[in-house]
Amino acid sequence: MSAGTASHASSDPVRRDGARKPLLSVDDALARLLSGVEPLTGLETVPTLTARGRVLAESLKSRLDVPAADNAQMDGYAVRAAELAAATPDSPVVLPVSQRVPAGHVAHPLDVGSVARIFTGALMPEGADSVVMQEAATVHADAGSVGFVQAPKQGEWVRYRGEDIRTGHTILEVGTRLGPQQLGLAASIGTAQVVVFRRPRVAIFSTGDELAMPGDVAIEDLKPGALFNSNRFTLRALIEALGCEVVDLGIVPDTLAATRDALVRAASQSDCIVTSGGVSVGEEDHIKPAVVAEGSIDSWQIAIKPGKPLAFGRVRDALFVGLPGNPVSGFVTFLIFVRPLLMRLQGILVVAPKTYALRADFEWPRPDPRQEYLRVCSNDDGGLDLFPQQGSAVLTSTVWADGLVENPPGRPIARGDVVRFLPFAALMG
Repeated sequence: MSAGTASHASSDPVRRDGARKPLLSVDDALARLLSGVEPLTGLETVPTLTARGRVLAESLKSRLDVPAADNAQMDGYAVRAAELAAATPDSPVVLPVSQRVPAGHVAHPLDVGSVARIFTGALMPEGADSVVMQEAATVHADAGSVGFVQAPKQGEWVRYRGEDIRTGHTILEVGTRLGPQQLGLAASIGTAQVVVFRRPRVAIFSTGDELAMPGDVAIEDLKPGALFNSNRFTLRALIEALGCEVVDLGIVPDTLAATRDALVRAASQSDCIVTSGGVSVGEEDHIKPAVVAEGSIDSWQIAIKPGKPLAFGRVRDALFVGLPGNPVSGFVTFLIFVRPLLMRLQGILVVAPKTYALRADFEWPRPDPRQEYLRVCSNDDGGLDLFPQQGSAVLTSTVWADGLVENPPGRPIARGDVVRFLPFAALMG
């Protein structure tokens, strides 16, 4: 694992000549963040049955054809299509049933002038070229013969050998996250175990004497100015949803010494440290000086709303990302910046989320000069509705919404405009 070099110098938004430094664009900040970040070097071999969410470190190549032989797609009758060419509703073709072929059993060659009763997945008898589904056939009273009123197309309802996978074909590439579909595909070629990248260990902690944990303090006993630590719950769940292991150090006292100690402990147990709050320049913001003392850091002012301040660096051998403390700012910046970083550590090559062009059923007449991420919800008419309060502390907006509109800097949105929609379902796993 490696990361781009981070500077000890703080990135003060004011230059020496007194002018303010331009804000980093989201794309530039993401490129800097990912620069030089490589997958973790540790590999594991795990059972395919329990590999959900893991990322392939070795491609899977098939050693067999799938299907391994021609077989029936439907319950019905295996036939020679040419023998039913004359079949019509007024003049059915009636043929005897010469054999019964359940799935998992070997069929005999099909006698000329006969059909075989066959079931889904069963091997096609030699000589048969089509399957007539049972609903299109009429079984005679003695069940020894069957009537057909229409000729099938040759090859109808037949799965041919290798039509899904050919021997030697690579079915899953390195960097693929294994979901239910991928696991089923791996199993279909007989894969009992897969080689995967090690899960990243991500340490989290929060700073702030105003923070309290639900259950530790009764609501009526909260001190003036205190608030419950929602960021800890949000970050932990987001990290786990991405398939990482969480090292949770809880709430750290608001002192430089305590913050430095937490960073050292976190670095010794993790590949990456993610914190919320404390990355500004206030007297009680100890994260930045603590990281500088124990490692290296860049602090960036990014043209993003919500979530302008972001810190990135390294503590000992661990990467470090400091998120803003406002709940929605931390939530959005995690999805935009930390998510792709953690995916890259896991060996995933394509980290950009899938986006959709959808219609805005709202107006946004006064855009911000920064790139905005608006909380929206898709509606039954195929458009997007806007949550009325877009403040960086309005956590209810993240629950009401099912995704974000990524709005370029300075772009007003009129009702009916096509906008770029990032669904939460594509951002959280």
